[in-house]
Amino acid sequence: MLGFPSYAAPTGARFKHLLAGENVTQPLVWLYGAVPTFALQNMGYPAVAAYNDPEKSFWSQIKTAEMFGDDGIPRMAVGGASDVTWAFGGEIKWPTGEYDMAPVATRYPVTTEADVQGVRLPLDIANAGPLPKYLMLAQLQHAHNLPVFPFITSPIEGARSLCGPELLLRWMIKQPELAHRLLRLATDYSVAVVQLFAKRYPPSSILVYLAAPTASNQMLSPRFFQTFVLPYQLELHKEILATGIRHIYCHICGEQNKNLSLWRQIPMGDPGIVSFGHEVDLATAIEHFGAQCIIAGNIEPAVIHLGPPEEIYRLCRDALEKGHRAPRGFILMPGCGIPPGVPPYHLYLLTKAHRDFIA
Repeated sequence: MLGFPSYAAPTGARFKHLLAGENVTQPLVWLYGAVPTFALQNMGYPAVAAYNDPEKSFWSQIKTAEMFGDDGIPRMAVGGASDVTWAFGGEIKWPTGEYDMAPVATRYPVTTEADVQGVRLPLDIANAGPLPKYLMLAQLQHAHNLPVFPFITSPIEGARSLCGPELLLRWMIKQPELAHRLLRLATDYSVAVVQLFAKRYPPSSILVYLAAPTASNQMLSPRFFQTFVLPYQLELHKEILATGIRHIYCHICGEQNKNLSLWRQIPMGDPGIVSFGHEVDLATAIEHFGAQCIIAGNIEPAVIHLGPPEEIYRLCRDALEKGHRAPRGFILMPGCGIPPGVPPYHLYLLTKAHRDFIA
């Protein structure tokens, strides 16, 4: 045992109240979104342990939350949906360098047109790729009365993790039937993962996390979003909610302003949680999603990492001024993942701005 169970008791309490519709006028703060590598290094472990050592990851996040006053829930780090690459028999490289942020694929399961027809769902989902590690962390979350917080790969991320983004985008244009085959497979995989968690834990205790950076307007036009993202994402969210899971946390990553009216068609639960990067103004996010969702975001990670402290604090105060008007609640957090080497004082400024705002 690496930790002390009594530490876990207060973690996530304010977040549970927010999900229950209580204290919605009091913003929360999550320090590192879905990339808790900072917490691991803060406790003296290598950043890679956030991806492959559930126990170290869990307790490092609990203790770092205690240090900084973070309202976040411990979660397993994910990287570029490389879990799908791994689960389908591809190969990945763990992050080891100073500036490595996540695992990367070194061999995709699909590299040719013939592979598209040959690739199949893993026979044993519970032992596919990173799922044993995700399940170990879920057991720790459940044992300490925290929401079970699994990562569920969005279909567009699963498809590009089967063949790589360049090949997927090429097939969308020239051979869309191949892209749709991979999207179908990725959706079926994610539904199977959701159903696995819903069988092992009470669905009412589960909060799923998804992200979709490949859906951003830097990668896809709204027309391509409507064809290749919307139907599969919509199906997945409906399947999640059909299990009895009530809350979906979706990170709408990157420049997504032209897609927001399409994202709004996708159910997120009651309430859902949607987070945004700095590219989406929080007032715009509230306008589109505030009636149904808790809004989260959107401090630029590059500024948190490298910016002057006064700029970080100003951005946090500006975000809080806008975000606290969200009718279902607001969570101050980085707009995407932060590197493990971010100066601790820079992250502290998020909690300082939050404390100053609610004082």
